[in-house]
Amino acid sequence: MAISYKKLWKLLIDKDMKKKDLQIAAGISSASIAKLGKNENVNTDILIKICTALDCDIADIMEIVVIAEQEKK
Repeated sequence: MAISYKKLWKLLIDKDMKKKDLQIAAGISSASIAKLGKNENVNTDILIKICTALDCDIADIMEIVVIAEQEKK
């Protein structure tokens, strides 16, 4: 299983925001934005800041996806 932030990027498109706009609005670092872009784990504090800035729930920005056995290798 892995984390996917595709919902976050779709939400940004819907709100006509760029990643830099999110970084400023949420008060997070560019390194955190980079981790999100690579679907890497980030601190829950970062996710809370994003949800607060976008006025949404955690489920609106991320989801757990099942990785196929071949993709793991």
